Amino acid sequence: MSDIKAEICAPTQDIRADIGFFTKTLGLKMDMIYPADDPQVAVFSGHGVSLRLDQESTRAPVHLRLRCDDPEALGGIGEQISPGGTQVEICAMHEPLVLPQTLHSFVVRRLADQAPWVVGRAGMHYRDLIPDRLGGSIIASHIRIPDGGPVPDMVHYHAVGFQLIFCYRGWVDLVYEDQGEPFRLHAGNCVIQPPEIRHRVLFASDNIEVIEIGVPAEHVTTIDHAMELPNGVVNPEREFQGQKFVHHKAEEAEWQGFRLKGFKSRDTLIAKNTRDVAGVHVVRPNGDVAGWAAHDSDIHFTFVMDGTMTLEGEDRDPHRLKAGDAFVTPPSMLTRYSDVSNDLELLEVSLPGAFRTWVGEPE
Repeated sequence: MSDIKAEICAPTQDIRADIGFFTKTLGLKMDMIYPADDPQVAVFSGHGVSLRLDQESTRAPVHLRLRCDDPEALGGIGEQISPGGTQVEICAMHEPLVLPQTLHSFVVRRLADQAPWVVGRAGMHYRDLIPDRLGGSIIASHIRIPDGGPVPDMVHYHAVGFQLIFCYRGWVDLVYEDQGEPFRLHAGNCVIQPPEIRHRVLFASDNIEVIEIGVPAEHVTTIDHAMELPNGVVNPEREFQGQKFVHHKAEEAEWQGFRLKGFKSRDTLIAKNTRDVAGVHVVRPNGDVAGWAAHDSDIHFTFVMDGTMTLEGEDRDPHRLKAGDAFVTPPSMLTRYSDVSNDLELLEVSLPGAFRTWVGEPE
């Protein structure tokens, strides 16, 4: 195939003034201009673009967005209008991660409500478990891949504050930057994807289902075309913006006492490895009678993986829940998990990882 060069074509009302703007103000190079005696067309290049200005063009003005490491060198972050009418937006190369303030609410999401499954990245089906997303602070997704086999994924990373992948049904093959060879994530196991760790989904079993938690709700996914995985490095102690990669295996964990009476849990050690950014527990009943309790966690999400229970909330109607259902309890709200089945199993995710729980009784 012959070389291909793309150009952005834009009109200009004043080509002579635009030459000075694009070369002196924005630092582009002028590659072509014609006719010499009365210029009507000029072509510029730089900053990863090629721009063709045509004074005889009747097209609408274009919007040119320039991402740069030093916005001040181009006049600072904001929008500029060239003399010929081109809109130029100057922005930072890497925009800072914004964590919205949590808008607390009591949320119950039932699988029986038939929330729509939406086809997302790499052909995966997504079901939203927190429709209001607590003001944009979190997204919780129930993800499935109906047909197993190779996953059409690419090496990529996410600009996140926290991200969890919990394998609910089936299995999936994954590979991560600096974590060695690809491995299989089995049902009951989980990983966290620290901020900007490169990774790729390789192969999935039929009807695999995972629970994915992302903070904030809207975050950027970037494809890394340069890195190949595995990348030949094994460094499990590496920190990605203060967080270590965690691959929690259920068969290696111990069941311990839990913050709520009537239950036990296995700690995934995610709180320890994220410096308490988040905590993740798998919870089961221990045979004791559950009591009323409240917490001061900013975000507290629970997914029912198996069995049944009744969620009671202060000044709320009780909710009978079963596998596939999810709920969020806001800070200081008294709740109780009652009428639990022996096979009940819950996935509890909290942000932060360390928080206070206290017992009480509704008035």
